[in-house]
Amino acid sequence: MFVRLKRSGPPGAVREYLQIVESFRDQGKVRQRLIATLGRRDALVATGALDDLIRSLTKFSEQLRVVERVRQDGLQAHTARAWGPALVFGRLWEQQGLPEILARLAQGRRFGFDLERAAFLLALQRLCAPGSDRQGAAWLRTIECPGAEALELQHLYRTVGFLAGARAELERELFLRDRDLFASTLDLVFIDTTSTFVWRTEESALWRRGYSRDRRPDQPQVIIGLAVDRHGWPIAWEILPGHTDDRTAFTRMIETFRTRVPIGRVIVVADRGVVSRRVLALLTDDPRAPFDYILGCRLRQDQAVADEVLARPGRYHPVDGQASLQVKEVHVRGQRYIVCRNLDEARKDAAAREAILAKLQHTLEHGGPKAVIGNVGFKRFVRVAKGSVSIDRAAVERDARLDGKFVLRTTTALSAEDVARAYKSLWRVERAFREVKSTFEVRPIFHHRDDTSTGHIVACFLALRLEVDLERRLDARGVNVAWPDLMRDLTEVRAVDLTLDGQRYRLRTDLAGSAYRAFAAAGVRPPAVVTPLGPAPAVSPPPRTEPTVEVPA
Repeated sequence: MFVRLKRSGPPGAVREYLQIVESFRDQGKVRQRLIATLGRRDALVATGALDDLIRSLTKFSEQLRVVERVRQDGLQAHTARAWGPALVFGRLWEQQGLPEILARLAQGRRFGFDLERAAFLLALQRLCAPGSDRQGAAWLRTIECPGAEALELQHLYRTVGFLAGARAELERELFLRDRDLFASTLDLVFIDTTSTFVWRTEESALWRRGYSRDRRPDQPQVIIGLAVDRHGWPIAWEILPGHTDDRTAFTRMIETFRTRVPIGRVIVVADRGVVSRRVLALLTDDPRAPFDYILGCRLRQDQAVADEVLARPGRYHPVDGQASLQVKEVHVRGQRYIVCRNLDEARKDAAAREAILAKLQHTLEHGGPKAVIGNVGFKRFVRVAKGSVSIDRAAVERDARLDGKFVLRTTTALSAEDVARAYKSLWRVERAFREVKSTFEVRPIFHHRDDTSTGHIVACFLALRLEVDLERRLDARGVNVAWPDLMRDLTEVRAVDLTLDGQRYRLRTDLAGSAYRAFAAAGVRPPAVVTPLGPAPAVSPPPRTEPTVEVPA
């Protein structure tokens, strides 16, 4: 039943009546019957009869009665915990099959607590409140999630240790499920590496000092390798000692990829820092699974590229009809190269070089040669001869020929335009690293054991899978929202527990901002505004104490 507004009367003298109407089906058709006419709307509002009727009806609705009492009396809540993130990401966690996978991997082991819940909450913490496991144990008391109230700090420590040992099998199980769920083939794989450090002074077999992208060479670190598909979906990861160079790390990633992930022929896309003869042989010479590749080349360090590839004549062709990115194909010694020229980047490179030269000239005139020697920024433009220092104009001209250009080496049959598009998509793995290192704060790591540190990183990648999953669903619905805003709106969906007339209730706060769209994208129906939880526990009165009577001696 519902209330219908009925209008009647001639134009200029229309009267509005409120009616109670019931909908019903008659031979498969929806029909309506009039139950009662309450009266004219203006008269009901003016006399307050409408408000009295609504208040009278709320006595027979448990949910409305609770909401009305909360608004009128300002009842105090027992708890108010964040509810939205656990509901949305909990559904994605289930749909990715992680509860079943973790149950199989933990089969035969007696943990004495819910391992799957602990793993989910470790990943959820990385999304909501990144921090140490000790901070995570306190954060568990601020969220509404089944199983959270039974977990303690020691359970989180034991879970990260388990994740470290199960990492390889977990990765394989997830890949097989993803392949069946999303696609039967894997065409493009983007691979990159980064580093993250730990707060400690001593080194270990895993935590070693090396080149630090975090600019913390004083702290031990690990190297993290990540492979994602063309949609940014994480499909493999590797954790290596901190002193591993990029080429060795890339080699290990390819070896890991072949052993853990059962795939056929794919195209590997990677940045310019990994190219070497060993890497090229590793990609193409494997008889079981040879990989095609698209690899960036070092323009200044690779002499063959600088002297032969860039010197070959040819006409540039625009990519996607845009003149800003142009490509041409060059073959040198049986190897295929794609020379790319970005006109926007060329202007930026030229402006940056002019700024360096202007500063170099000013330094030479006012600071003298000693102020120039040792400056890394000036190094490639400086010529030292017979004790004099001057600007090397030939070096400036060579550098100008590289403005906005990058060269790709490939074994694929893709067109030059498709090769350039694929390489430009490396931003997907770079974005994944940014999310892991910023949003989830994988660095710094506070664990001091290698296994728990590894488990911490595995939890970060599980969180990354949840984020990428939700973003893919939002993109499919055409929803464009900043991730921090989305997480804020989800966190504001809270579960408020209170007691009224001896009964316990849970109230859900309103879905504000983008929260409803996140619920819809995840396929989660928001809980009811009011949920009965049953009778409130009886509060036993304090024990009575008998008065003490002093007996005189």
